[in-house]
Amino acid sequence: MKILVADDESRMRKLIRDFLVNNDFSVIEAGDGQECLDRFYDNPDTSLIILDVMMPKLDGYDVLRTIRESSKVPVIMLTARSDEKDELLGFKLGVDEYVTKPFSPKLLVARINAILRRTVGDGSKPVIEHNGIKVDKLAHRVSVDDKEIELSYKEFELLVYFLENKGVALSREKILNSVWDYDYFGDARTIDTHVKKLRAKLGANGECIKTIWGVGYKLD
Repeated sequence: MKILVADDESRMRKLIRDFLVNNDFSVIEAGDGQECLDRFYDNPDTSLIILDVMMPKLDGYDVLRTIRESSKVPVIMLTARSDEKDELLGFKLGVDEYVTKPFSPKLLVARINAILRRTVGDGSKPVIEHNGIKVDKLAHRVSVDDKEIELSYKEFELLVYFLENKGVALSREKILNSVWDYDYFGDARTIDTHVKKLRAKLGANGECIKTIWGVGYKLD
């Protein structure tokens, strides 16, 4: 899979590139925000972007804002700052993960693999259909009765997880561990909020997501 690495520090790009190449990824590099956008538009098959916050010409937030106008490609943001306001802005714009410098390259690769397993899959079918719901994992698109709907990144991941575990009773903790990853420390009840929003967007088809009292949810 193709990863775009955007960072104005050449040593940082080389460090990330070497680890990614050793893990069988193809790597594209960009040294500033504008070059990142140019590289991305020249490579529409990019699977994930690693994006530094502080870059010349356009910073990471401006790049992310532009990319999100036309694409839901997963984005991991690198930052030397850990200010809560900055992170909240990133999540509002559509960042998928934050990694604070300095970081472990092995951990970065692990997070990349986790995101790609959820968005692309691990050999399972790229298109899943159930009860009028159609999910194209590669294109990151969802349609209900042939009408495309817009889902947030986490709503998309949650729906895919339900579809890939059809008929299985899933606890809130299991959903958190699988969809939000091991480093999520929020209230498990956040699942209820996301399921409610997902059901609403699916309309009548959302009734296939059943509540299992005392456990969690199951897709029938």
